[in-house]
Amino acid sequence: MTEQETTNSSSSAEKHEFSAEVGRLLDLVVHSLYSEREIFLRELVANAADATDRRRFEALTDGARALPEDAKIRINPDKDARLLTITDDGTGMTKEELVNNLGTIARSGTRAFGKELESAKPEDKPNLIGQFGVGFYAAFMVADRVEVVSRRAGSDEAWKWTSDGKGSYELAPATRDKPGTDITLHIKEDADEFLDSWRLQEIIRKWADHIAWPVTIVKDGEESPANEGTALWRKPKSEVTEEQYNDFYRHVSHNFDTPWDTLHWRAEGTIEFSALLFIPGSRPFEFGDPARESKIRLHVKRMFITDDAALVPAWMRFVVGVVDTEDLPLNVSREMLQATPVLARIRKAVTGRVLNEIKKRSADNAEFLKFWENFGSIVKEGIWEDAEHRTELAGLARFRSSAVKEEEDKPESGWTTLADYISRMKPEQDAIYYLTGDNEDAVANSPQLEGFRARGLEVLLLSEPVDSFWPDRLTSFEGKTLKSVTQGAADLEKFAVEGEAATGEAADMDILLPALKEALGAEVSDVRGTDRLVSSAVVLAASENGPDLQLQKLMRRSGQKLPESAPVLELNPRNPLVLELARKAAEKSPALGDLARVLLDVARIQDGENPKDPTAFAQRLTGLLTIAAKGE
Repeated sequence: MTEQETTNSSSSAEKHEFSAEVGRLLDLVVHSLYSEREIFLRELVANAADATDRRRFEALTDGARALPEDAKIRINPDKDARLLTITDDGTGMTKEELVNNLGTIARSGTRAFGKELESAKPEDKPNLIGQFGVGFYAAFMVADRVEVVSRRAGSDEAWKWTSDGKGSYELAPATRDKPGTDITLHIKEDADEFLDSWRLQEIIRKWADHIAWPVTIVKDGEESPANEGTALWRKPKSEVTEEQYNDFYRHVSHNFDTPWDTLHWRAEGTIEFSALLFIPGSRPFEFGDPARESKIRLHVKRMFITDDAALVPAWMRFVVGVVDTEDLPLNVSREMLQATPVLARIRKAVTGRVLNEIKKRSADNAEFLKFWENFGSIVKEGIWEDAEHRTELAGLARFRSSAVKEEEDKPESGWTTLADYISRMKPEQDAIYYLTGDNEDAVANSPQLEGFRARGLEVLLLSEPVDSFWPDRLTSFEGKTLKSVTQGAADLEKFAVEGEAATGEAADMDILLPALKEALGAEVSDVRGTDRLVSSAVVLAASENGPDLQLQKLMRRSGQKLPESAPVLELNPRNPLVLELARKAAEKSPALGDLARVLLDVARIQDGENPKDPTAFAQRLTGLLTIAAKGE
């Protein structure tokens, strides 16, 4: 960087002009790099903690630089003067270091110091969490002027750096009674919130709660602690109590329960990170949040960076906690984080670890059911969208079934897995049958099941919205295809009816079916007889190449446009109503048209839909009831 230095004739201050390149960088930092203004405090506290760590390290070989016993970071808001001061007991800066570290965005005191650490012993290396360069300039997001007074440890000389962030800065001699740094921000008119102690406390708890050094906030002349100061996730598991885990879980999740599972580990090798993650014991309040975003907190060198780094896929968004790495820089935006390959490797490692833990816990059916009832619908999203883990997730999934009854005092007994379903399949059966609907009761009592129950064929009962989607992506499991019982004509003919077969007169379908099809026109794609009904008269089925009926219903309710796909109307030839309709058709009764439409609306109602024209349906039904009443 090129600088032009001039001496102020009216004082001892030296004025330094930033180059055009640095000016552009400064504008980028202030206006574009960070998404939230409050981030400035994280950066300044990070720098203060870095400087304090550095002094502690230097004191190992130079006793004159020893830290005071009460070393801390002090935040002092002054509303009357509109000043916010951050003070530390760190290593401080010389005049030259002020120029290099604050006058040059392209350099970083921390980066240079990092080179010194390469030859240091591991136990002597402090945790460097800031980069005194780009991050410092975040202060200009809330301040129209910044003053830095710093005295280097081991020196009696102090210097003052001052700038309005508009292209130049000044350096002048100053006084400070002990080593360290004071950063004073002249707060802008639209940034009053950063002069309130409660707001500063909130920011510290959010962004820097686990800085190892004490952080205090001055209020009414008294200092109060602002951070806990312990990075729980960096401690060995043997040193963390269950109570500490639970307290931290409630802090990061804002829940009041205890976690269903706790995962605490340190990854070493190609990438290094510490993780403390929790699977909640109950559904969070924002369970239905359409954003579908993970809120695991990403820390770098113990400093909070963002909770928007998508550290696990959307189908694992119920996981909360912290991931902390040394392998990412602090001074990058959340947008830039998404592009780094380091983050991609961390995502893969974290996702794999959580999935393996869930698989391990699934061995205990009773305990796993507690998890599944809370988050199973989210996990099933992964079957739909995650090709890499689709089969694993399908193997974990639990389902209600037409053949599995819940035993008293054993709620887990009312569920089945796909593998268990396959173990009960008939020898000649090559499909896993399922039925989707709006709720458990409606699905369990659907007439769609009659023919399957009569033949001893098990059907999975799916009643959540996501159940209408994921089977299309899974398609098969352990070599068995998945097939909706509404998807075209069910292949029941190859299975014998168990017990007594349906007997009695069958309607003349050759006359009835063409008559009904003509009466209903485009409202149905076909009308046909079926052997999958036992007691009910009628049922709807999807056309051979059309989407499942429940999926069509969900798409319509959400306002999605679908290609026209009229349902198939299937009739039970031995039902008394169908027999009567066949006689009407043979007689060419004019009432057949109205009867056909009522029949179709009844089928819709059975499927959880409303009649296409409720008023017309009510009028037709009233007319039929009137005739029936007179007949009596």
